[in-house]
Amino acid sequence: MNVPFLIAKRYFFSRKKRNIISIISNIAMIGVAVGSMALIIVLSVFNGLEDLIREIYSSFDPNLKISVVEGKSFETDTEFMNRIRRTPGVAVVSEVIEDNALLRYNDRQMVVKVKGVSENFFQQNEIDSAVVAGHSQLIMNGTYYALVGRGVQYQLSIRPNSQFVPLQFLYPRNTKFNPLNPEGAFNSKNITPGGVFAIERQYDDAYVFVPLNFAEELLEYGRRRTSLEVKVEEGYRVETVKRALQEVLGKKFKVQNSDEQHTSLLRAVKVEKLFVFITFAFILLIASLNIFFSLSMLVIDKKKDIAILASMGATATTIRNIFLFEGALVAFIGAAYGLSMGMLVCNLQQTFGLVSMGMATSVVDSYPVKMEIEDFVLTGVAIIVITLLVSIRPARKAAAMSVTENI
Repeated sequence: MNVPFLIAKRYFFSRKKRNIISIISNIAMIGVAVGSMALIIVLSVFNGLEDLIREIYSSFDPNLKISVVEGKSFETDTEFMNRIRRTPGVAVVSEVIEDNALLRYNDRQMVVKVKGVSENFFQQNEIDSAVVAGHSQLIMNGTYYALVGRGVQYQLSIRPNSQFVPLQFLYPRNTKFNPLNPEGAFNSKNITPGGVFAIERQYDDAYVFVPLNFAEELLEYGRRRTSLEVKVEEGYRVETVKRALQEVLGKKFKVQNSDEQHTSLLRAVKVEKLFVFITFAFILLIASLNIFFSLSMLVIDKKKDIAILASMGATATTIRNIFLFEGALVAFIGAAYGLSMGMLVCNLQQTFGLVSMGMATSVVDSYPVKMEIEDFVLTGVAIIVITLLVSIRPARKAAAMSVTENI
């Protein structure tokens, strides 16, 4: 039987507690409840945003991306490609050539990212499902087509499947510039606009997909590639295949999973989440100061009880633990209400989308939320630490008082 806890529980639920102490205790409980509820909701929103970023980019990014550590491109041959394809867990390997080029259409022009892809490219991503106009075929009946981003279409007023006005790409040649023939310093190739895709503004405003052979001729890459995109076979873990490919390729190449392809963006979200947690934990600490005041007043109010317990043989540690448990009861009951309310609000947001993004062009209608058990554990640890910080001084004061009274 835990005597200090039983006495603390009796003090907490006692109706004879002084009114002002009861009010301060209730305020402290409400403060902890509101703080913990806000903390869970905000952390869940950041989790939802992180998942939303992954979901948006999943239609564009491969499971694994192979590129060189130094430089922009690397040579490939049949033996090199076969080594990758024979790696356990590799289902599809797509060859990619990606570089900047000048795009002209009618009297307009802009710099875009040309991404030349092999014919099996659409077997490992969902870009074809993001086509909003035209078609996703890059080669059809022997004719080359380009798949342009919606932002590029708006900038240049491109009409998909228009046979009369082609897209004209210009790329600098690896030759000396001749001032008498400035246009000779550029490779120029035309292609028919076939479709328009809409994924995310970062891609929509910059990317144009073309067949790999078209990019080879325009950019003069030959057998060089800027990256290889790998689809992992079902039943294999991405990290397992990644390690296997890294062993096959060596240190000159890097193999990145989907998260590593957007390290800076996801790291920014995690850093923001960390700072938000620290900020709300500090607010929770301020709200918990009421526990300190209520315990301090309770120690004064229970001075006679402390003297009686000390005379009955209660040690200073026992007296101290009574008030530590008292503070813990206030904090944990408030936290229980707060976490329950936070869970309820997050469930309502997931089900009904109570809070909208407020933008007609947003990817989702309402703020995404995702609850994770780690956030509840982290919040619980923060509450335990804060409760200990604000309760230890009044508890020590009560323990010291018991020693004085016993003397």
